[in-house]
Amino acid sequence: MSTLLDIQALTVSFDGFKALNDLNFRMEEGELRVIIGPNGAGKTTFLDVITGKVNPTTGTAYFKGKDLKKYKEHEIARLGIGRKFQTPRIYLNLTPRENLELSGNRAKSVFSTLLGQAATAEKRQVSSLLETIGLDYKADVPAALLSHGEKQWLEIGMLVAQSPDLLLVDEPVAGLTDEETEKTGELLVALAESHSVIVIEHDMEFVRQIARQVTVLHQGSVLCEGTMDQVQSDPRVIEVYLGQEVEA
Repeated sequence: MSTLLDIQALTVSFDGFKALNDLNFRMEEGELRVIIGPNGAGKTTFLDVITGKVNPTTGTAYFKGKDLKKYKEHEIARLGIGRKFQTPRIYLNLTPRENLELSGNRAKSVFSTLLGQAATAEKRQVSSLLETIGLDYKADVPAALLSHGEKQWLEIGMLVAQSPDLLLVDEPVAGLTDEETEKTGELLVALAESHSVIVIEHDMEFVRQIARQVTVLHQGSVLCEGTMDQVQSDPRVIEVYLGQEVEA
């Protein structure tokens, strides 16, 4: 496997406050990486830098060997990075099928897609993706009628339809039922078979369900990395999350 994402000595300052502080991070192709950390650890800023929403003050982020500072947000998306935000961003007045067709056909006319003129191969891809995200039985109802969890799955599907190399998923189970949370975990694990995935999450039970490798951020830097068991038993992590004093 080759390195997909390589972040070196990255610092992001906002009026003197360092949201990221000399952060170093490396991820190989095909990884499913979960990033955790207390509020204010820099998790969202971390994603903002990768997607070009925020420029680093110092340091560099490389994606597939390309310096992301040289690209604008839409150009970074075209390089192969897709981001799912905490709140689903879908077309509520369209059906799940139409949402996926639009996402997968950016170069085509929106009107031709809506008029049902998608190619046969593309229709098969959309049907397969609807099954993957568990919405084949609701493929043709307005997305506004979906549950919160189903809207989350639809937006994840819309990202996958764009064929990104790296999926960035921000708190995908916030507000979900236990059943929806479990299904979301199964979906992300399945997608990780063919995509590289970074998940930001607070729900530790969910993290345990999906995590292969965990990175802990604290005060804008990487505190530690490892398996979930290694991370949970690390005294530095216990101190950060529980406020317990640990011996040096």
